Amino acid sequence: MKQAIVLALAILLAAAARAEPVSFAIFGDTPYNSSERNRLPGLISEMDAANLAVIIHIGDIKSGQSPCSDEVFRDILGAFQAAQTPLVYVPGDNEWTDCHRKDNGQYDPIERLHKLRQLFFADDFALGQRKLKLERQSRQAGFEAYVENVRWEMGGVLFVGLNIPGSDNNIGKNPLQPSAEFLARGRANAHWLHESFAIAKARKMPGILIAIQADPDFEADAMGHTNLAYQGFIKQLREQTLAFPGKVVLAHGDTHYERIDKPLFDAQTFKSVANFTRVETYGSPFMGWVKGVVDTNDPEVFRFSPRPYSSTQ
Repeated sequence: MKQAIVLALAILLAAAARAEPVSFAIFGDTPYNSSERNRLPGLISEMDAANLAVIIHIGDIKSGQSPCSDEVFRDILGAFQAAQTPLVYVPGDNEWTDCHRKDNGQYDPIERLHKLRQLFFADDFALGQRKLKLERQSRQAGFEAYVENVRWEMGGVLFVGLNIPGSDNNIGKNPLQPSAEFLARGRANAHWLHESFAIAKARKMPGILIAIQADPDFEADAMGHTNLAYQGFIKQLREQTLAFPGKVVLAHGDTHYERIDKPLFDAQTFKSVANFTRVETYGSPFMGWVKGVVDTNDPEVFRFSPRPYSSTQ
């Protein structure tokens, strides 16, 4: 009897531990200028003080009209590494797909992506002072290049990061003849997303959060004018979400318009997909972050609250 009571108490304590809410932050599309760069440490410190499990930067670590130099990359890497909270970074278009522009230094975008991979994704851990082990797609045969595609479990749900940048997703000058890089990365992203949903379902997780940089333009998709650069992603996201029994969140940036809504529509019913939520964080010239809470005791699983950053230092 005594052993049975001890076992029951252990099970109850384990369940309580699993049910403990976990907080995290989403920010991105910053810094775009020297003022924002000067304020970046303060913004990160504010998030550090919020007792978060992880910070997610959803890309664009510089403006689209500034150099894509190694010095710029290393400077931001240093700021991210100084965070006391584990920091997961997802690449944006400003730091690789747009680097061919004259005011960006006329770099080769693929070479810049390779440099980002070398600097920001050098091992199996998130950036920052506190360690967080990540699972990288590069550990899988056939996808060795995609160190930036990650996932990790936290608070009883699955977090997933994908390299899907804004503007045109590097589809190429003619969307009807996509670039080889776009096609290869698209296959990697589709495989990682499919596998991630399968893992969440197999483990009976109540939620999954996907972080990308691009705004895939759900509004255009709902009107039948899907952007070809994101057509495959939206189609897969819709199918996977409809088949998933839990809650699905897509966190992104790109359009610099903080919002929390339900813009994904079911192509069959023409109704909003009820278990899907889009979270877009602040972007330059507005600095801030969105606080997320995972609470598996809450039927909604995820809660979000915007946190504008007003420091002028």
